[in-house]
Amino acid sequence: MRDHSKGPQGHEGDENTGAAGPPSPADGAADLAVWTGRATNRVQWLLAAAGAACLALGVELAVDSAWTSGLAPLVMAVVGCVAAGLLMLYGTLAFVHVAVRVDMEALEVRCGHIGVPRTRIPLSHVVDADFAPRVTPRQWGGWGYRWRPEKGTAVVVRRGEGFVLRLGDGRTFTVTVDDAESAVRVIRRALRLAPGRKAPA
Repeated sequence: MRDHSKGPQGHEGDENTGAAGPPSPADGAADLAVWTGRATNRVQWLLAAAGAACLALGVELAVDSAWTSGLAPLVMAVVGCVAAGLLMLYGTLAFVHVAVRVDMEALEVRCGHIGVPRTRIPLSHVVDADFAPRVTPRQWGGWGYRWRPEKGTAVVVRRGEGFVLRLGDGRTFTVTVDDAESAVRVIRRALRLAPGRKAPA
């Protein structure tokens, strides 16, 4: 997978200083470089702590249990605590923050410290991008990686600004990220500079 921007580097200091003409798409691509942004939700650490507590309780029950009501209830309690703890830990740590990267080829979204889940959308599949001044978990039914048939797909790690990609198949992809207006400008410029594409209306 290629994960780097294309295009020539800056032109300052070039020896060829002939008459300047109108900027070409290649010049615009050089100026675009790579845009990166992120969003963080520190509240998720509280939920992660609750998950760790559930996991620790399950381990404690398994190692030092004085239950006299039988083995089956003990096993169910241990498995339940461990499973709940692991699910809460992954479900929160995976969405403590989101990192977004845009270059001339694609937009990539990585969640959490290990970058999973990860989504990569080629810009050839994107029709336009819109700024969303306020995205909330209530709109999507919760935090994290969400899907709703009437709204599309979203990565929501906090309340606040984000952007919405309109894809060629009619779907949308929403991401909460800081400085989302800059992301929209960069995406629209990349779409305009793509061969055979016109600037979105």
